[in-house]
Amino acid sequence: MARISHQQESNKSSNPTTKYLEWKSNDKSFSYYDKSKGENVKVELPLKFVFLQHYHTVKGWSDASNSGIYSNEVYYIGSEPMAVKSFKGGLIAEGLYKEIKPAITNAGGKYHRSVYVMLEDGSLANISLKGAVVREWSTFMEDNANQCDVQWVEVNSAKEQKKGSVKYTTPEFTLGASISKADASKADAVAEVFQEYISTYLKKKSEVEEEEVLDMGI
Repeated sequence: MARISHQQESNKSSNPTTKYLEWKSNDKSFSYYDKSKGENVKVELPLKFVFLQHYHTVKGWSDASNSGIYSNEVYYIGSEPMAVKSFKGGLIAEGLYKEIKPAITNAGGKYHRSVYVMLEDGSLANISLKGAVVREWSTFMEDNANQCDVQWVEVNSAKEQKKGSVKYTTPEFTLGASISKADASKADAVAEVFQEYISTYLKKKSEVEEEEVLDMGI
């Protein structure tokens, strides 16, 4: 279950996300980039959050353009097209993920799960998952999807993993205590703000695509 639906009309366009967290395998913790400090900030475990919604996206690094790779976020990866670009090199590939995956991989891009959550302080955050961490999250959601909107999700420890000779860690997602009425109300309010943003984002994307079709005379 999720507090944020896929689409809804709105006029709000400012991204309300306060932190973009990533898992750091060697540190066994999360981290985010603080623009005001100009540095990465480590977020030690335990981490506790309320799940709001998750999407599919692409991130990475392009050696060809010496810049980061990014894409739009989609909810239905099998039917919604992605536009994958690098900041300095422009468009890399566009279309359904399964069809453009080879081009994405060759360019240095990689599939990510983009998870939006409310942290304990009531702020909206994004957790970007890749590789083995995506598998851990997917398994957790398959087992606990019906509880994730009424209970806290916690990461209290890191799981030691090994593939061949490579050792790494992944976060261990678990269900915590039930969400209180007060925190549920906060989560609903945060979800509503983000819903307004993501709906406008999707609406603008649709309008741009329509303009491109008209320009082509189709």
